[in-house]
Parts: sequence; structure tokens; C-alpha cells
Amino acid sequence: MAAPNLPPGFDFTDPDIYAHRLPVREFAELRATEPIWWNRQAPDAGGFGDGGYWVVTKHRDVRDVSLRSDVFSSASKSIVPRYREDLAAGQIEAGRASMIMMDDPQHSRLRKIVSRAFTPRAVERLRAELSERARRIVTEAAASGSGDFVRQVACELPLQAICGLLGVPHGDYHKLFDWTNNMIGSDDPEFAGNDALTSAGELMWYAMQLAARKREEPGPNDQDIVTALIRADAEGQHLSEAEFGMFVVTLAVAGNETTRNSITQGMMAFTDHPAQWELFKARRPKTAADEIIRWATPITAFQRTALEDTELGGVRITKGQRVVLFYRSANFDEDVFDEPYSFDVLRSPNPHVGFGGTGAHYCIGANLARMTIDLMFNALADHVPDLTPLAEPERLRSSFINGIKHWQVDYRGARPLVTQ
Repeated sequence: MAAPNLPPGFDFTDPDIYAHRLPVREFAELRATEPIWWNRQAPDAGGFGDGGYWVVTKHRDVRDVSLRSDVFSSASKSIVPRYREDLAAGQIEAGRASMIMMDDPQHSRLRKIVSRAFTPRAVERLRAELSERARRIVTEAAASGSGDFVRQVACELPLQAICGLLGVPHGDYHKLFDWTNNMIGSDDPEFAGNDALTSAGELMWYAMQLAARKREEPGPNDQDIVTALIRADAEGQHLSEAEFGMFVVTLAVAGNETTRNSITQGMMAFTDHPAQWELFKARRPKTAADEIIRWATPITAFQRTALEDTELGGVRITKGQRVVLFYRSANFDEDVFDEPYSFDVLRSPNPHVGFGGTGAHYCIGANLARMTIDLMFNALADHVPDLTPLAEPERLRSSFINGIKHWQVDYRGARPLVTQ
């Protein structure tokens, strides 16, 4: 293979790149020339001080790493591939209490408990309520004529799904929204004045108080998720209040932020591909949710750390080196997806890695995310079928979350897009 043709000094975790665009061309270049590529970094870049990391771009290699959790650790350094240098040490240490930054046996113990919240029965119980909420969210936005799709529509149903799952009072919903924005937006000037660690601590404390109240006044295990998580099962396993608090922090970021960005970028895709929007409105295919998730890939990348010398895709990986799994690249792998740059809501099969590949850390809330996205787009098709963009979307400055901060739209389809 030829050496990759990349700009000098290019860093795939540089948040300044993602503030303006996704490195689509650069990902394609690596897939074609050097699918596993060493990305050198200055010692003071990214918060790790180790000189760089391996960029993993192909679907097969992302899956391989995801399945080998005994070799590629989530706990050794962090799953987040880049931090602000002044915040790195504190954020990495705080994150170690999160299930997604654990290895077995700690990870499997917590995942087994937490899975009680995401049984098919628990998720399906939310359908009727979330369907009505989706209708209300969209009709209220439509009544305003125009506005910020992210704030008025995309953020609402994922937030309400999680809050409904946990029994959070409606008046507190937007506390969770603000806390999660601050936690994931520390690289972005819009949120940089807000301390990510402080917001995480406030959310964790809020969740611990919620758990404490449920210990005093528990609900039935088969209906009250919080009670089910903090009450011991037949094997004596349950979440402590601190573990429950960190679970809520993780859920708020992994569930709320990712699903809302899938909704925003899904609607953006439909406005860019009007024939697909017409097809969706007419047929409402169940395959649409997965194509929206593939297209959006709301988590750009997670990383793992090699626990031993090993090999990946014919490349030698040394113990202690970081391996960054770029889901955004893998989801457009030409060897896996026919016409990957075509948005196709009928795509099947669709083996995307938008839920984190496979293996031990596959997204535990995947079915809730699919249902939330499906319900929201059905409501949009029913009530704002002619939605039109008014401006280009404003991207989040983050190499971790593929986020959209703001997107101005006309819900009536009355005015054209204004370009800069």
C-alpha cells in the first residue's frame, strides 16, 4: 500500500478539525492506504503525554479490538481519546468509576445489574408515553414557526426517555440537559466556562439523592427501575448509591447526547436527501433508525489501551500504546457497506458500529435509542413534513462526540436555507 497522503501534522483527535467538519477524506485515505496508522502527537497534546496513538479505521479491526477486551483495556488509561491538557488528570481519574471505563470483573458485575433497566419489557413499557411526548414536542415546536431544532426537538425526547426511565421529576429535566452539555462540551468555547467535573459531580449527587429517596420509599421491582437497581437481587447484587450516581452520569452522556445528535443529523440527512424523506413518510421503514445511527455515528471514537504486545490487522501493537477506534470511519467502510455515502433508510443488513462495535461494551441502551429515534421521526413526518433548514448547523468542537449545537429550521417549510 502507498503511504497515506495527509496534511503535515494532522491529528485525528484535534477538536479544531471537528468544529468545522468531519475528516471524511482523511479517513477514506487511511482505509485505502494504511488502515491502522500511527498518529504522532506532541508530548503536551491530548492529555496523555505518550507521543501518539494508533488510528483504527476499518470495520473489521474495530470489531476485532471490541471483541478482545482481555487484551485491549478500557480501564488502563481512558476510553476518551483526547482531553484538555489542564483537565486531563482530574477527568481521567473521575471517569474510572464509570462502567464504560472498567474491565472485567468489575465491568461484568455492574453491567449485569444495570441491564435490569433495559430489558425489552422495561423499554417497551415506555413506548406509548414516549410516542405521545414525541407528538407533543414536535407540535409545540411547529407552533413556533421556526427555531433551533436541537433545543426544541432533538434534545427533548432522549432526555425525557432517560428521565422517565429513572423517575426524574419533570421540573428537573433540564438540569440534566445542562449538566451533560457541560460535561461533553469542555473543548467548545460555548461551554468552556462551565467546569465539566463540577457538572458531573452535581449530576452524580442528584442521582445519589434520588437513590436514597427510593431506598426510603421503594417501588415494585418490575415497574420502578431505580428500585430494581439499588435493591439486592436473589444473588445479593445491587448498585450502591455511588455506583448508581455514576451510572446516571454515564447514561446522561451516552444516552441523552448521542441519541439527540442522531436525531439532529438524521433530520439533516433527510433534508439533504429529499427522496429518502419522501420514502420514509410513505413507508415508515423500521430499518431507518439504524441507518440514521450509521450516518450520524454520534460517538466519533473510543479508545483502548494494549495490555500486552499484540497484533492488529498485521500491525504490531506494543503494550501500553493507545488504540483509537474511529467508528465514524468504520461506518463508511467500502468493504462492508454498499455505497456507504448514500443515505438509504432501507439499508439491510446494516452492521454499523454506532453502538460501539460489539463485545463486552456494546451499548446497553441500544434498543431504547432505536425506539426513541423511530418515534421521533414518525412524529416529525406526521406533523412537520415540510421542515426546511434556515442556516448551516453549528458543530460542537469535540473529537469525541459528533455533535450539533444549534440548527435553525423553519418547521413549515416556508423559507429557504440561508448560506454564509
